[in-house]
Amino acid sequence: MALIDRIKDKTAKIGVIGLGYVGLPLAVEKAKAGFSVLGFDVQQDKCDKINRGENYIGDIVPEELEDFVSKGLIKATTNFDGLKDCDVVAICVPTPLDKFKQPDLSYVEASTKEVAKRLHKDMLVVLESTTYPGTTEEILKPLLEASALKVGTDIYLAFSPERVDPGNATYKTHNTPKVVGGCTAQCTEIAKTLYESVLDAPVFVVSSPKEAEATKILENTFRIVNCALANEMAILCHKMGINVWDVIKAASTKPFGFVPFYPGPGIGGHCIPLDPFYLTYKAREYDYHTRLIELAGEINDSMPDHVVERLMDLLNDRSKPLRGSRVLLLGVAYKGDIDDLRESPSLKVWKQLERKGAVVSYHDPYCPEVDWKGEKVSSVDITEKSLKEYDAVVITTAHKHKVDYKLVADNSSLVFDTKNVLAPALKVDPSELENAYLL
Repeated sequence: MALIDRIKDKTAKIGVIGLGYVGLPLAVEKAKAGFSVLGFDVQQDKCDKINRGENYIGDIVPEELEDFVSKGLIKATTNFDGLKDCDVVAICVPTPLDKFKQPDLSYVEASTKEVAKRLHKDMLVVLESTTYPGTTEEILKPLLEASALKVGTDIYLAFSPERVDPGNATYKTHNTPKVVGGCTAQCTEIAKTLYESVLDAPVFVVSSPKEAEATKILENTFRIVNCALANEMAILCHKMGINVWDVIKAASTKPFGFVPFYPGPGIGGHCIPLDPFYLTYKAREYDYHTRLIELAGEINDSMPDHVVERLMDLLNDRSKPLRGSRVLLLGVAYKGDIDDLRESPSLKVWKQLERKGAVVSYHDPYCPEVDWKGEKVSSVDITEKSLKEYDAVVITTAHKHKVDYKLVADNSSLVFDTKNVLAPALKVDPSELENAYLL
């Protein structure tokens, strides 16, 4: 039976390499659709948790994972020999940047090599990890074809970018539209059939993996540029004595030509701070410099410094130096109501505060413990008494739940709200809050 038929009747066995924020939700959705899924990860701890039915990803319903594991629809292993039995393999591994903002594709290459060792005829390989245009055809294809099996005739290869937004209450893996681009028309058709068999969302086809790769980069470049614009407006509006949050709210009333973005202490997560620089890297091959992307990155990267400078000014107005001041960071996750610390700007603010001599603690109901300079640091409790002991509270994450903002407002001597969550949470105008200041 042809692969496309095995996908349609759900007898194809699915392999997912990388069981993190992208891979595990994808594995769950495929099991939910009726496929048997084998997950692969180099971390034994992750595999052990999955095989016990224990969930560690916020967007997954724990009971669903437990049910699929108990039924044998999902298993996890560190032994890549199981790839021999897979008809479809999705690669969902990290694609970080190094300290020079150069792409690190070592996880992608290592995963592809593991697949190549166990490659068999009529297998579909899909890369979901975000990368620069050309990666699928320039890196994966040669590695796979070294086995003597040819893409488009013996095996099938495609790129379909992940679109995971941790904590999004509306759009999850199952209902987010998918983009697919294969190396050949048949590669595209088989990959399209796979995702149509799994998702409750449209599958949009593009003509090649490059276009699918470029689609993901454009999506996140759009965000990094607009985040930078919002951040620069915040700096300028502060200097001019203008409330930038009111300006954005007013501009948002326009029913066309405007999409609201909001300032903050910086940008974080697995996409916006990283993905656009994959395009910057690739553009150099064509003797082109992506000046707008690089400038946007500089502006966003400067925001933790701006937050610290603003806090220094606020303390100075009270005749207090930052050095020696006790500062509480309210939130260390990179976005609200999740436990994800990847590229969190809160941690960059923390680092800058300590460099300038502040004594820093944090409270985050979603992140009870943080690895900080090689040690475990725990979230502190906030009480009427403890809040009064801090010289400043800096709201660095927009948690809308699990934080008592009235307690914070009533008992803090100074609150610097970089996310504009305090007044909305209390349903008051910011001007009504004593000792509270906006970015």
